[in-house]
Amino acid sequence: MSAPCDPLPPLTGLSPARLDWATDATGAQAPLSTQFDDVYFSAHDGRAETEHVFLDGNRLSARFADWKASRPFVVGETGFGTGLNMLCAWACFDTHAPPQARLHLISVECHPLTRQDLARALAAWPDLAPRAERLLAQWPEPVSGVHRLWLDERVTLDLHFGEAAERLALLDGQVDAWFLDGFAPAKNPDMWRPELFAALAQHSRAGATFATFTCAGIVKRGLAAAGFAWRKAPGFGRKREMLIGEIVTPPVDTRREGTPWFTPPTPRPARHVAVIGAGIAGASAAAALARRGIAVTLIDRFHRAELGTTHLQGALYVKLAADTNRQSRTYLAGLLYSQRWLAQLDPEQRLWQPSGVLQLALSDKERARQARFLANHPLPESVVRGLDAEAASAAAGVKVDGPALDYPHAGWVRPMELCVRLAETAGVRFRRGEVVALHDRQEDGWSLELADGERLAADQVVIAAAGEAAGFPQSEALPLQPVRGQLSQLEVPEAAPQLGRVVCAGGYVPPAADGVLNVGATFAPGDTDMTERESDHVANLAELERGLPHFVAALRATGADLSPERLTARVGVRAASPDKSPYCGPVPDAQAWRDDYAALAKDATRVSDTPGRHHAGLWISAAHGSRGLASAPLCAELLASLICDEPLPLEQPLVDHLHPGRRLIRDLIRGKQPG
Repeated sequence: MSAPCDPLPPLTGLSPARLDWATDATGAQAPLSTQFDDVYFSAHDGRAETEHVFLDGNRLSARFADWKASRPFVVGETGFGTGLNMLCAWACFDTHAPPQARLHLISVECHPLTRQDLARALAAWPDLAPRAERLLAQWPEPVSGVHRLWLDERVTLDLHFGEAAERLALLDGQVDAWFLDGFAPAKNPDMWRPELFAALAQHSRAGATFATFTCAGIVKRGLAAAGFAWRKAPGFGRKREMLIGEIVTPPVDTRREGTPWFTPPTPRPARHVAVIGAGIAGASAAAALARRGIAVTLIDRFHRAELGTTHLQGALYVKLAADTNRQSRTYLAGLLYSQRWLAQLDPEQRLWQPSGVLQLALSDKERARQARFLANHPLPESVVRGLDAEAASAAAGVKVDGPALDYPHAGWVRPMELCVRLAETAGVRFRRGEVVALHDRQEDGWSLELADGERLAADQVVIAAAGEAAGFPQSEALPLQPVRGQLSQLEVPEAAPQLGRVVCAGGYVPPAADGVLNVGATFAPGDTDMTERESDHVANLAELERGLPHFVAALRATGADLSPERLTARVGVRAASPDKSPYCGPVPDAQAWRDDYAALAKDATRVSDTPGRHHAGLWISAAHGSRGLASAPLCAELLASLICDEPLPLEQPLVDHLHPGRRLIRDLIRGKQPG
């Protein structure tokens, strides 16, 4: 089957909004776009305009007050601008919605304001300051894609950076009320085009409403052609009229007609979810679900108290492909999310340090690869930048002999302590034990059989048990490869040089913490032996000296003993998929897929229209390999969003890229037999 044209636009940094400033009728500083020669909000009273047009136009006060669904109410917006509309919707929600209700905001922006300009624009409304501070603290880098922000325990904001019609076409989720904002059609006709209205309709729930300040003919025609009913309403200020309306019957989503196996399962109740595995994948999934008010039982063979303090440090970084692919896009989204997530979870930085990560180029091949990467990825230097040897040495704090890629806001994490913190999230109950069997009770959910004979009941189950994730009949068709890794730990004297970055090449070494330097790690596919090996210490030290010879010389000069026999080890077995991307999503019914899509083995173009069958209420987050700190937290959000019927934190093609059934389809097309 030939690969379809990738609908994902290029991965790139976005040019910021170009602004002038004026004073509105209330005395507030009002930004004006010099690019579009238009205002961001009314010069008469921007706050009052937002409330009249978008909040009242969508009847949000009454709808929030009546909201009783377990899923969040979803508001979508076509132009984030200063964020005023979203902050006002949040304030309205807090005033009117019942305590158990949740709000999900989605907004598109092609030219994001800088953090400084955003702060200046929002300073006009002191009563919104606490909300504005939450937004500003998490304001993402101007990189195309989806950026999820946790505004508070009940309110989520997904910022989709890029061109509006393009980004909304990639949205995986449905909206209850639309704010059709943006610069006037006469100023920005490229936004108000048929593709935008088609995307709005495609992602609307039945009965979704809209409101917009404009009555331009191009807007009325576009809305009507997409299936919206519109009518005029009194406008704000000097604008005599505006448009409001709704869509009764949205069009059928046809985006997965060529890949019906990726059709998500129908949402089902999730009052109690059992999560198997308390590593970073399971603990972050448990915390994500608990934040949504779901009772979680987190099950693991090891008790939290046994984890102790290990001085273990994991690198928070990714190695992106020179040529953009879906795996790289997913990992970059995960890295950016993990950075924001950790900053919110641990502002005191006791569990992590955004020290930055330096990826060395030690060979001609790697130097060429990094040069190609920089040419292909015009990303902001705050995300990744190329450094020559002199600049790399300054960043590392020690002499480096060649160029490098620098990720200034990446860093390192204490993974054991992080998992303990996540397991202590309100609503998560830790249960020590080993799950030996899963029994599907159909409409009654799942029964989990433990090694001690006890059975636990749950509405839904998340498998996040690393190398043991494929150890159940329901998940055994998912190929997982164990990968043994040994980390070497070295006590260093106080006078030892301190790295300024996590430094990566064939292995990695973070700045020393608590007087311990972590060096590693070895990579042994197919090896599950947990015994410490002196040969691995030798290999780790050799890799360290290959990448940082001057640092090693300085360590020795300060009295550090680098003898392999003096090192201690941390040995672990990671799990990886054949294509090195995680499995995240519903667990497919493998035999049903083989039956339903058997024709692919003879002709890859013979695609059945049967939606993929899954084990209802059974999910997986696994195969994170050595990059789980960058992938597992975002995958946790993806799973929680799927379970709770929310818009997803990744573009639809990337959601499909992570689907656990992707290898089943690949094997069918290639005629590979199971077993």
